[in-house]
Amino acid sequence: MTTLLYDGSFDGLLTAVFEVFEYRYQDVEIISKEKFHQENIFAEIHEVITQCDKAERVFNKLEENIGRSGIHQLLKVFLSEDQEREHLILSAVKQSIRHSGKNILQNYADEEMLKISKICKSVDRERHRMTAFVRFEKMQDGVFFAKIDPDFDVLPLIRKHFKDRYQDQKWMIYDLRRNYGILYDLESCEFFYPEEKLDLHKYQQKFHDEEQNYQTLWQRYFTKTNITERKNLKLHVQHVPKRYWKYLTEKW
Repeated sequence: MTTLLYDGSFDGLLTAVFEVFEYRYQDVEIISKEKFHQENIFAEIHEVITQCDKAERVFNKLEENIGRSGIHQLLKVFLSEDQEREHLILSAVKQSIRHSGKNILQNYADEEMLKISKICKSVDRERHRMTAFVRFEKMQDGVFFAKIDPDFDVLPLIRKHFKDRYQDQKWMIYDLRRNYGILYDLESCEFFYPEEKLDLHKYQQKFHDEEQNYQTLWQRYFTKTNITERKNLKLHVQHVPKRYWKYLTEKW
C-alpha cells in the first residue's frame, strides 16, 4: 500500500492523481496531510508537492473525457468533504481514461459513480439553501457581513451568485466552521483566510447603529403578518429546516 499525502487543495489532489499514473502505483490511497494518521507501519509514504502543470494536465484530460460539467461534479465531491472523496475522484479519473468517449459519471450501475451522483445532489441542495437563507448585517465600516455554517464547503459555489447579485455594495461572507470567507470590495471578489476565528461577541459590537433597528423592524413585520390560524409548522420546517434558523433574523 502506498499512501500519497497532499496539501488538501483541489490542485494538490489533481497533482496526486497525476503521480499515481506517473509512478504507476497500483495499491494506493490519497489522504490530505491534516487528516493523516499512520496506522499501517508497512505503508510507503509519498509526499505530494502541488504542481500546477501536473494538475492542469489532469484537468485537461478530464475536460476532454467528461467535459467541464463532469469536472464541476468532481469539484462538488471534493467540496463535500466526504471521507471517500479522494478515492471517488481517483476512481472517476481512472474510469474516464479507461472508457474515454463515454460519460462515466452517468453510469449509475457503478456503485462509486452512483455515490458521486448522490453527493452532488446533496451539495447542490446545500448550495441552493445558502443562497436563500444568507442574511447580511451592516457593520460600522459600511460592509454588509454574513456568517454561515454549511454542512459542505459550498462557499466557492455561491461566490458568483452573490457577486452578480450584489455588485453595488461591499460585502463579506464568512464560513464559521472552516474559518475563511469571501470579500467583495466593488472591484474584486476574493477569498480571505483570517488567522483567528471570528469572536461572535466582538462581532456584534461592531454592528452599524442602524442594524439593530432594521433587525427589530424585520422581526416585527414577520410577527404582525403571521396568521396564527394558518400556522403549519410541519410544512414550514419542510421548506426551512430548523438548522438554518440561526441565519434568519426573523427567527431570533
